[in-house]
Amino acid sequence: MNPTSAQTPPVAPRKAAPAGNWRYALVGVFFGITFVKAEIISWFRIQEMFRFDAFHMYGVIGTAVAVGLISVQLIKRLGLKSVEGQPIRIAPKPFTTGTIVGSVLFGMGWAITGACPGPLFAHVGAGYWAMAVTLLSALAGTWVYGWLRPRLPH
Repeated sequence: MNPTSAQTPPVAPRKAAPAGNWRYALVGVFFGITFVKAEIISWFRIQEMFRFDAFHMYGVIGTAVAVGLISVQLIKRLGLKSVEGQPIRIAPKPFTTGTIVGSVLFGMGWAITGACPGPLFAHVGAGYWAMAVTLLSALAGTWVYGWLRPRLPH
């Protein structure tokens, strides 16, 4: 008997649901509705944030950062496992000049369009059809990055 097999029992592969990943779609719809109702996707709220006129968005972002920090620390310190029983490993990310350039481009796009990439689907779902241009542009930018990635310094 292999000594390592006694320590880590094999995990049976999960079978995909016949209808696909509908649970994730439901969570996404709930998340989008929450964004709309909390005015997180509001162009006016985003502009208030960039003009330092209101605390609303800083409160939302600050809360998300705090929850993320606490969650990552709990995962690391308690050795939590995924739903499949696999250990969760969070690899360290190197800080490079590309991080700064990417952050500046991200912030500029956010300020110009009034939309963070995350809630773009919620914008379109809420009927703000002009944001479809921003959504398609974000998807095109993602594709271009994927195409250029092997040629970029990382």
